[in-house]
Amino acid sequence: MALPSIAASYRNARSTPRRSPMSDSTTLLSARIGDIAARRPGAATVFQNFGFDFCCGGDRTLSEVIDAAHALPAPVLGALAAAAPAAGAGGETWADAPASLLIEHIKSRYHALHLQEIPQLRDLATKVEVVHRDNPNVLSGLAVLLARLLAEIRVHQQREEVVLFPLLLRGDGSMAASAIQIMRAEHDDHGAALALIDKITHNRSVPAEVCATWRGLYLGLTRLRMDLTMHVHLENNILFPRYEHAEEVRR
Repeated sequence: MALPSIAASYRNARSTPRRSPMSDSTTLLSARIGDIAARRPGAATVFQNFGFDFCCGGDRTLSEVIDAAHALPAPVLGALAAAAPAAGAGGETWADAPASLLIEHIKSRYHALHLQEIPQLRDLATKVEVVHRDNPNVLSGLAVLLARLLAEIRVHQQREEVVLFPLLLRGDGSMAASAIQIMRAEHDDHGAALALIDKITHNRSVPAEVCATWRGLYLGLTRLRMDLTMHVHLENNILFPRYEHAEEVRR
């Protein structure tokens, strides 16, 4: 994912930005999907569009993910090629950014956003469930699920901001290792909640002739899925491995 808004912040500190070495089809298909999303500009958006799990399921190869989805490699590879920046256009990703800048982005772009969007979606879901309770397509249980997700995310983000992120910024990977494992497990829980939301809403498919509130709820759920997926991706595939791998080297 190209990030022109942050490139200037660290280009001077990295005179030779790293570029993704994943350029040919064979390499891409055999690479971990999480690594591709982390290192190849535009790849995360492509995977979102195809419905591929590149966050909690980031350890699988792209070939395995494509097979599991009963998809064909050619359209995926074509979309990845089309998303790549043109020669000379720059290809920096968050994988090139300093940890301090990445953490600040996660906090301001995602932590703050989730605490705004989830309560709004919970309230919309409550309204739809009450007003349309006689509709056979009503989303029974969605408001409760969103309320539970909000409570979990509040605790999760507080743990990161108060405990984990300061440890990482101090370079104390040994103290952070157990906390990272807990955060990864909670990310899995977030993914399970998103999957349950998709099940309840039939993949956010809007029934015919519903009100604007119902349509707005589904659009908001789609944005939430995209935001939370990208949030988890930045931590699971980019931020956390920097410290986990450093600990493996020291051992």
